Order: sequence, then C-alpha cells, then structure tokens
Amino acid sequence: MSDSITVPGTLFPLGAPDLLRPAGGPERRRRARGPRGAALDLAAIGRRFYARGWVLGTSGNFSVVAADSPLRLAISSSSVHKGRMRAEHIIEVDDHGAPIGTGRPSAEALLHVEIVLRRGARAVLHTHSVWGTILSDVHAARGGVTIEGYEMLKGLRGVTTHDHRELIPIIENDQDVPRLAGRVADALERTPDAHALLLRRHGLYTWGASLDEAERHVEILEFLFETIGRAGTFSDGRHDGTAQNP
Repeated sequence: MSDSITVPGTLFPLGAPDLLRPAGGPERRRRARGPRGAALDLAAIGRRFYARGWVLGTSGNFSVVAADSPLRLAISSSSVHKGRMRAEHIIEVDDHGAPIGTGRPSAEALLHVEIVLRRGARAVLHTHSVWGTILSDVHAARGGVTIEGYEMLKGLRGVTTHDHRELIPIIENDQDVPRLAGRVADALERTPDAHALLLRRHGLYTWGASLDEAERHVEILEFLFETIGRAGTFSDGRHDGTAQNP
C-alpha cells in the first residue's frame, strides 16, 4: 500500500513502503534530493549505525543542512531508538537549534549548528560507540587522541597518506548545552585541521561536505578507535597519548 500519511512536525508526507526497506544494500545509495530524501537518508544511517553498535538505544543524533539563508538543519528528533528510526523522526531547526513547527529535536542541536557554522559542514553525525567512549576517557587528561601511521586515515577528507597525524580534541561533557557549544567552538578554533571531536565519556562528533562524506568519516574513525583500543589491551595498558601503527 503506497498511501502517504502527513506527519505533523516532519519534513514531508511519509510513504510506508520507504520505511520497510532493510538497512544496507540499496539503501546505501542516496535518494532524491530535498527534504524527503534527506529524512530518508538520515533515518537509514540511524538504522545502519545501530546495527554496528555505534548508537544503541536512543543515543546519537544526525543532521544535514536543509537551507543556507536562513540556516536550517534537518535533524533527528530527541529520544528516538535508532534501530527503529524512520523518516518521521527527522525535523527542522533554525540557526539557534530551535524547532521550526512541531517536534522536539535532539538536545544537542546547537552543537550541530556550531559545527556547521565553523566548519562549513553540510552534514554532522554523532555516535556513542564503546571504543569512542573509552578512548575519550583514557586520553582526556592529554586533551585529545592523536592517531598516526594507519592506512585508514586516508579515508578522511584531504588525507592522502598513512603518514598523517590526526589530532582529535576531547571536550568535557556538560548538560548545559549552550556552555558545551562554547567549548565545541573553542576546540574547533584550536584544532582547525581536525576532522572530528570527542565529548568525554560521551561520544564522537564528525562532519563532512556531504552526508556521504560524514558517514565515511564515522566509519573510518570508529574503525581507528576500535583498533587503538584493542591494541592497547596487548601493551600492558600503556598509552603515551599517540596511537600509532604497531
């Protein structure tokens, strides 16, 4: 049955068949542009990331730029189980992270706005993986995680060699989101070449010039986090603040 249902507070009339496709496979291809395509794409990413264990339960949030002037983001709603994420769970916010129309956006919408404005990003993705959370705590005293010598670094925008040094700043978490947004802004200013940041005992934020690129950055960084974390278990727990290819 292909009848559409108009869902209050969402970006488009919702068609049931689009919601029933399994994660992966054909869903990996980006759908038609515009609000409908953006919402379908973000929902599919949520289900894929849930399947990988990166956004369990209601953790994580995702956004894409929906309009530039004035700035508008299509972003995941608050308290949505990512394994059951659907296009109806994507709403629109303004340049202050406030919802346009009905719906309750992610509590961290303002962080997405900050990253878009300071990095010129077109998409921002936030995960809560086990390895990202562990590393954000283990390396917090050093102010960041430095990764170098790994071939997978070449998956990051502009990186062409394994001989690259990637510094990912770690920021203290805070339930006061405007204050946390200020910390994010400061970290982005201090590390202009960083492709991501970590919130301590919380998770990863990364971004891209497109949703495809942002998703690739998540995949690359989560791979590297797990590699570093697992390698640490074979080195008597010694960490010098630099994660290198052994």
